[in-house]
Amino acid sequence: MGSRDTHATFRFIDLKTHTVVNEKFVKPWGKVDDGGRSYKYSDLERPVGDIRGRENEFGTDVSGFAVFHKPAQEKEFTDDNVVRESYYPEVEALLREKLPGVKKVVIFDHTIRRRTKDSPRQPVQQVHVDQTPGAAEVRVRRHLPSEEAEELLKGRYQIINVWRPIGHNASDFPLALVDWRTTSPRDFIKVDLLYPKRQVDDDGDDRGKEALPTERNSLDVSNYEIKGETYAVASSDQHRFFYMSDMTPEEVMFIKCCDSRSQNWLGDKAKGVAGMTPHTAFQDPNTPKDAPGRQSIEVRCLVFYE
Repeated sequence: MGSRDTHATFRFIDLKTHTVVNEKFVKPWGKVDDGGRSYKYSDLERPVGDIRGRENEFGTDVSGFAVFHKPAQEKEFTDDNVVRESYYPEVEALLREKLPGVKKVVIFDHTIRRRTKDSPRQPVQQVHVDQTPGAAEVRVRRHLPSEEAEELLKGRYQIINVWRPIGHNASDFPLALVDWRTTSPRDFIKVDLLYPKRQVDDDGDDRGKEALPTERNSLDVSNYEIKGETYAVASSDQHRFFYMSDMTPEEVMFIKCCDSRSQNWLGDKAKGVAGMTPHTAFQDPNTPKDAPGRQSIEVRCLVFYE
């Protein structure tokens, strides 16, 4: 497979359609189930560079992402219990192998996306970052005992998305990433994530419980609660987009969502250390018309360092 640059239309938050305040339901928000949101998008065309054959020019601390050749034992990803019991250990081992100094990994979630009509989770076509620093701290406290969490929060920790195609090459709706080195703090807009209010006896575990959206008013938030915070991304002429052409199931991508010892958190004390990676699915005009719909798994990991 040779290198293949391309171009595509990308979807950004329209800065003219949101208010920069922290008041609940006035601050920008998006619903996780039916796509409702309080802001609009702006669509812009951008060139996309292919990193195939250039993988060593990128890294989680440099550009915010990295790609490795590492086949998985699990192939189908049809049973969530098998994913947790068999694939999670593979992911943890891979993180420890590729990221020096890791002392603890906590895998807290995974999402399987299949571009089929009956799949509740489709590829996301909006440039975004999965967690803000505040949301990352909440995750640490949610998934670890309180005393251990407070101690780990004093050190370096990250959220890393481990992304892999399933079944066939991800030629249809591949994943594009913005090189962190071409971003600015003003590009990142905090957005509250709204979840439907849970039943009293709900066990609090979101994994494997996605459902297709039902007909409702997408702007109605009366039965929703804020349970997360993400970054939407504003467009910039400085952004440089990259992707891995025809990424195979034998290849895996690390996407850094946050890093407590990065320039985004510490300024010049960590100058040059990537803090986050804007990313999105995109429609590649060069994709063959008969390419099968993209299938992928992303595993979200808290990574703690010595």
